[in-house]
Amino acid sequence: MSKARIAVYALGGTIAMVPGKEGVVPGLSADQLIAAVPGLREIAALRAETLSKVASPNLDLDGVLVLAARIRADAAEGATDGWVVTQGTDTIEETAFLLDLLLADLDRPVVVTGAMRNPLMVAPDGPANILNAVRLAASPDIAREAGALGVLVTLNDTIHAAAEVVKANTHRLDAFASPQTGPVGLLIEDRIVLTGTPRRPYRAAIATLLDGRDPATLIERKAPVLLVGVTVTDPGLLLAHLADRPDRLGYAGIVLSAMGGGHVPARLMAPVAGLAASLPVVMAGRVGNGPLLARTYEFAGSEMDLAQHGVLSAGRLHALKSCVLLELALRCGADRAAIARLFAGFA
Repeated sequence: MSKARIAVYALGGTIAMVPGKEGVVPGLSADQLIAAVPGLREIAALRAETLSKVASPNLDLDGVLVLAARIRADAAEGATDGWVVTQGTDTIEETAFLLDLLLADLDRPVVVTGAMRNPLMVAPDGPANILNAVRLAASPDIAREAGALGVLVTLNDTIHAAAEVVKANTHRLDAFASPQTGPVGLLIEDRIVLTGTPRRPYRAAIATLLDGRDPATLIERKAPVLLVGVTVTDPGLLLAHLADRPDRLGYAGIVLSAMGGGHVPARLMAPVAGLAASLPVVMAGRVGNGPLLARTYEFAGSEMDLAQHGVLSAGRLHALKSCVLLELALRCGADRAAIARLFAGFA
């Protein structure tokens, strides 16, 4: 039986660190990462390429668009059965979700991984995570379910759905979690144990929005989205300034990291309402776990009040991922109704 043909694309991050002057900096190539994993080529026929060597805070939406375009080109050529992406962990929860959106109609495995311990530390986790990622991407069982599973994230012998995974700790090996659903699987010995299938009701809407276009064509269509944290200490000066500026400082959309079930202080409602009248404003939960309310509270600044003033609800989608979805929609030229349909998939 022939081995699965797996492409490994390296973007940098902790998993690729080398010594710097005092700390560590990204430097290892995709070939070097593969060479550090004994027996990896026995699992799959590997092709490795280094797309970048950057720390994860320097990854951006444009870079993921380029990556998605490469994966789509590979898929069209028909010579690749699955993909592994290595990158820094600071932004995996955002980049993996963006890939999941851009590749919503792909029926082959895409697995994103990284490391919490750099290669110079005792017992680095990068090699084990790469091994597991390749095992997943090369698995016939995963390939059969790839359309339903979407992009996967694996670290620490655990498999997460891209739409659900968040970084829940700054440094621990078990830093990644899916608080609302739990992981979709585990890697045990040489087995892949799937424990669930993610809900991806947004697939049809995002496929309609993308309409088969090459992701790379969206690179020049800038549509910056601002994430605004809502706190008891904020008098709303930034929102008021944005509302007073006709150019909105260049922002095309706003995500509010709202309190509780989707609430903001009453003092913020005037600028929020003014902004929502002219550009998409989405409320997401700052709690990061659980869907927002829709029809419970009606005080000023409540979820009902926000909705009545045109603010869209992110449902159960994390605020960071809401920024990704909103910017992608705006780059695609989506109107308010189309954006509402996308977020409705997370109600």
